[in-house]
Amino acid sequence: MENRSNSKADTPTNISLGVGGLPFSIFEYKTISVFLVLTICGVGIIGNTMVVAVVLTTRDMRTPTNCYLVSLAVADLIVLVAAGLPNISESLAGTWIYGFAGCLGITYFQYLGINASSWFITAFTVERYIAICHPMKAQTMCTVSRAKRIIAFVWILTSVYCMLWFFLVDVAANNSQQLECGYKVSRNLYLPIYLLDFALFFITPLLVTTVLYGLIGKVLLRSRALHHGTAQGECWRERSNQEKNGTEAGLSRAGSSRTRVPVSSRKQVTKMLAVVVALFALLWMPYRTLVLVNSFVEHPYLDRWFVLFCRICIYTNSAINPIIYNLMSQKFRLAFMRLCKYREEGLPRQRSFYTASGNDSTGKAGPIGQQASHKAKGPVGVPRAEAEQQILSQKEKEMQVSLL
Repeated sequence: MENRSNSKADTPTNISLGVGGLPFSIFEYKTISVFLVLTICGVGIIGNTMVVAVVLTTRDMRTPTNCYLVSLAVADLIVLVAAGLPNISESLAGTWIYGFAGCLGITYFQYLGINASSWFITAFTVERYIAICHPMKAQTMCTVSRAKRIIAFVWILTSVYCMLWFFLVDVAANNSQQLECGYKVSRNLYLPIYLLDFALFFITPLLVTTVLYGLIGKVLLRSRALHHGTAQGECWRERSNQEKNGTEAGLSRAGSSRTRVPVSSRKQVTKMLAVVVALFALLWMPYRTLVLVNSFVEHPYLDRWFVLFCRICIYTNSAINPIIYNLMSQKFRLAFMRLCKYREEGLPRQRSFYTASGNDSTGKAGPIGQQASHKAKGPVGVPRAEAEQQILSQKEKEMQVSLL
């Protein structure tokens, strides 16, 4: 079983815990590994489930970008369940307990989740590039229906590709007579497959996303400079118009704010997705490097603590995305709060807002809209302008909430 022991670092769940070391060190390793893996997988499973739930149950969250994020969450759930949970049971039992069918199925779903997640990251990067760099084309290309077709295509193609692993794995006893789920072919046979995986599902997505985010950043910097010059001109015209007519000045300020909000929102969404891509590259680098090095050296590097570090990085990558969404997206944060039933008083949930008009002598609250204008008392000039400014200011806040 030399080939099997040489390939133990090739998958997160195939590292034997019973090779060498003192009993205390093995117990220490098991305790730390089970605690870390169980904690990270638990947080990741809950977080990714919440991402799927909030997008599917909230109508205004169903955007093309969020469709890709839901599919990424499903892929991460597959990785956590198929790689993390079997790792816990194998650590506790010290042997493979799922049999031959479990070996085939778990290995298949591991690579299905891993490979699908890398291409969904590429897909939402392409969608962001089209939306920001080619906004006219985005009206027809960046749609929910098209996103669903792309998602279905990625799942089908990846599912078929990963069937290759059914012919490469088997269950056998190692030198310590413990069962392991490992590879039944020689290194010369599975090495081309690993190199193909490395190229298709790591190097290519990273190159594509790096180039596209570079182009996106260039466009956003240019639009920021252009907006800065335009804002200075608007400020001068605004002061001039304010001397002539208070109503027109208020509408000009609100109109200028409406032009700023979409740019700010797009920048924040793009920044959040760029962080997801950067963490994907950083957290997958140790594992991919270990596999690549061990594929060429005569004696693979199989230090159990470094292998545990590689595993933790993989599980963290699958668990951290919902935390990023919560920290960097106000809309996701509010959706998570509503899902957990921790809604704060006054948080807007519907598109109709209620407030009291400052110039309403009755002091009654009414929906912001035409009623605010009709209820404005006194001269038609200033009170009506203030009411319209209040309406547009509230709409601006609503647009700032909608980040995705």
